[in-house]
Amino acid sequence: RAGADMIIAEGREAGGHVGPTSTFSLIPQVVKAVNIPVIAAGGIGNYQGVAAALALGAKGVQAGTIFLASLECPIHQNYKELIIKAKDTSTVVTGKGRTEVRILKNKLSNTYLEMLNSGASIEELEALTKGSLRKAIVDGSLDEGSFMAGEVSGLISEIKPVKEIIEDLILPVNDYLKTLKI
Repeated sequence: RAGADMIIAEGREAGGHVGPTSTFSLIPQVVKAVNIPVIAAGGIGNYQGVAAALALGAKGVQAGTIFLASLECPIHQNYKELIIKAKDTSTVVTGKGRTEVRILKNKLSNTYLEMLNSGASIEELEALTKGSLRKAIVDGSLDEGSFMAGEVSGLISEIKPVKEIIEDLILPVNDYLKTLKI
C-alpha cells in the first residue's frame, strides 16, 4: 500500500501502454482487493462511461484520449483530427506482453504488426518505432507517428475546450444514474 490515498486501475481499452484486463472486469476486482478509493481509467469517453465506472465501484475516473482532442492540448492538429475521424475499430494493440501499446491504425502500426508476425527481433521493432511518439505529437507524421489513443476514439467527434469536455463527462451523470435506478 505504501501510504497511497487512491489507486488508478486502467483497463485494456486505454490508449498507450495497456495491460491484459478490460476496465469492465478490472475495476470490481481492484475495488474488492483494496481499502482505498479506486479511480477507473480506460474507456472513459462520455458520461455513460463515467456512470459505468461508478456502478462498478470506482470513486472517480481518469480520462485521457478525450482530452487529446481538446483545443488546449498542445499536440499536432493531425493527431486531433485522427482521433475525431476514428471509428470503433480504428485502434490496434502493437507489441507483445509488457510492451503492448494501443495506437490509432496507420502505416507504422501495419508495418510493425507485419514485422512482429514475421518474427522480427526486438531490436528491429525498436528501430522502426524509435522517435515515433515525437513524430505523432510534434510533427503530425500520419505514416510514421505512434498516435496513442484509446478505444473511445470512436466516440469523439469534435475538438472542444477542456471545460466543455469536463461538463459533458460529469454534469449528466447523476440524472443518467437515476434513469438506471441503480
